[in-house]
Amino acid sequence: MMKKFLLTLGLAGAVLFGNGHAASAASNTYTVKSGDSLYRIAKQYKTSVSNLKKWNHLKSNVIHPKQKLIVSPSNKKVTTKQVSKKKTSSSSKKLRVVKTITVKATAYTANCKRCSGITATGLNLRKNPKLKVISVDPRVIKLGTKVYVQGYGYAVAADTGGAMKGNKIDVFIPSKAKALQWGRKTVKVKILK
Repeated sequence: MMKKFLLTLGLAGAVLFGNGHAASAASNTYTVKSGDSLYRIAKQYKTSVSNLKKWNHLKSNVIHPKQKLIVSPSNKKVTTKQVSKKKTSSSSKKLRVVKTITVKATAYTANCKRCSGITATGLNLRKNPKLKVISVDPRVIKLGTKVYVQGYGYAVAADTGGAMKGNKIDVFIPSKAKALQWGRKTVKVKILK
């Protein structure tokens, strides 16, 4: 999962990590506890250390408490190619609105100290800064869901974060200055199908 800073009202907030210690069925992630090792986590989830490193884009075996790790390949994994195909032009496939919800929206960037740039679904936002991605609570908006966010545009729910509980989202903005400008807003999100 991508480490990131929550940016609100012109101030960098806390690093977004979950506090749970179990894997989430919706996002296939595990939050590292003090004393964990890649070997122990791999054994627990019946996979290999090399798979954990590959899924989380790790170059070494070093992990940190509260770091989120993908522990199994997700059936809902969204690829960069899939997100790129979701064009906003009128010629694209017509999507229908299945639900509209009101949420508190903040912004985040992949260009901060200790940010990996990798989303919960494996997208590399540093290599693909033009992607429109939101971080969500998967219990409210499922990962992989196409959405239209008021004031942001068409996007895909491709990331999670510890502060994303209930009707909250975090919109990805590549520039830290522009993410700070976004601040905290109440917006409508249209869930598309």
